[in-house]
Amino acid sequence: MGLEFTDPTGYYGFVYKITHIPTGRQYIGRKYFTLSATKQVKGKKKRIRKESDWKDYWGSSKHLKSDIEKFGKKEFKREILRLCKNRTECSYYETKYIFDNDALLREDFYNHWVSCKITETHVKSMKNKGLL
Repeated sequence: MGLEFTDPTGYYGFVYKITHIPTGRQYIGRKYFTLSATKQVKGKKKRIRKESDWKDYWGSSKHLKSDIEKFGKKEFKREILRLCKNRTECSYYETKYIFDNDALLREDFYNHWVSCKITETHVKSMKNKGLL
């Protein structure tokens, strides 16, 4: 179900899945297209957004990274599961995919923890925007 994607315009980030092809072991995560940085402008620091390493990103799991180093990237498949318009949508859907797949309970997933902070206000806002 992976999406072909090259242009992040209009999106904040995405939820992705990485699969070790020979074993089928998977990892679900999220990645933002930009990150916060500072820039000197007329002697003052100014907050800016700059492009992240999303094109070459291979997850944050140390177990996944270890296997990628051990077996090589050619044995892994990366897929975008969902493009997201904002940070809340990314957090919500990453968590949803992890729970829907019981990723924390299954041995065939690299996921070992999930962290999410979403309030009722966030969810209502997403519903009003048609994101849920």
